[in-house]
Amino acid sequence: MARLAANIDELDQKILEILRKNGRASYTEIAYAIGLSEAAVRKRVQRMIRKGIIRRFSVEYSIEGEVRAIVLIKTAPPARTPEIAERIRTIEGVEAVYEVTGEYDAAALVRGMGINYINRCIDSIRSIQGVVSTYTMIILRVHV
Repeated sequence: MARLAANIDELDQKILEILRKNGRASYTEIAYAIGLSEAAVRKRVQRMIRKGIIRRFSVEYSIEGEVRAIVLIKTAPPARTPEIAERIRTIEGVEAVYEVTGEYDAAALVRGMGINYINRCIDSIRSIQGVVSTYTMIILRVHV
C-alpha cells in the first residue's frame, strides 16, 4: 500500500471509500460528502483513473442458484506464478486471481451457475502446466 499512499491524499482516500461502497455514487454526491466541489471530485477521479489507482468500476451482484468459490492454487517450478495466474484469469468463470503468501501461491475467485460449472472451472485450472494442487472453498454467504 506504500505505492498507493504516495499517489493519493486523504481526500482521494475518502473518494475511494465512497466509490468502494457505491460505485454508482455521482460526483455531486461525493462532493457533498467530503466538502469539495463537483468539478474538484471529477478531476480527482479522472486523475486516479489516469494513474491506474482506479482500475475499473464494477458491479456486485447476486443471482439465485449461483455458486461462488475460492480456489487456492499451488504451483511448482519451473512455472512462474504470475504466468500461471494470467492463464487462470482467462478461464471462463474466474472473476479474479490473486498472488498470495503462505502454503498456496495463488487464489482464484470463481463463480457460476451450479457446482458442475465450478467443477469444470477447477478442472481447467488443474490442467494448466505448473499447477500441482488446488484447495477449494465454496462460499456460503457474503457479508458486505
